[in-house]
Amino acid sequence: MTNDLEAIHRNAVKHYHALCGKLGLTESEKDAICASYGVDSSVDMDTHDLLDVCAKLQHDLQKRQGQPDMDKMRKRAMAAIGNYMAISGQIANSAIIKGIACRATGHDAFNKIPVERLRNLIYLFNNKTKDAKSVARYTC
Repeated sequence: MTNDLEAIHRNAVKHYHALCGKLGLTESEKDAICASYGVDSSVDMDTHDLLDVCAKLQHDLQKRQGQPDMDKMRKRAMAAIGNYMAISGQIANSAIIKGIACRATGHDAFNKIPVERLRNLIYLFNNKTKDAKSVARYTC
């Protein structure tokens, strides 16, 4: 059990240093992060704190690289699926929409769907909605 926890901590330290390198943080900036948690080194940091720091650094890296915010992408995907269901006369709620997204992508949880797959869902369901509106315009 302790070996597993030590492995998680070691991997978190490695991830922390990899993120710091990608962000181009200086030694003084890394020291400031460690000092804010009351330690001198990232190795001395608690595993939970280290994982929190890594999550924040990952978020900063995504912003810097221009990657979309995952919450916005999830909301856009849910809106696209919901719009299609409304056009096709189906009843939709968030649980049904998330279930459709999970089945369509093959993931077991909506929050685990990666950004590329969310983007595919958005385009797919928006195109289906446009097509349905176009067909209805010419057939009615």
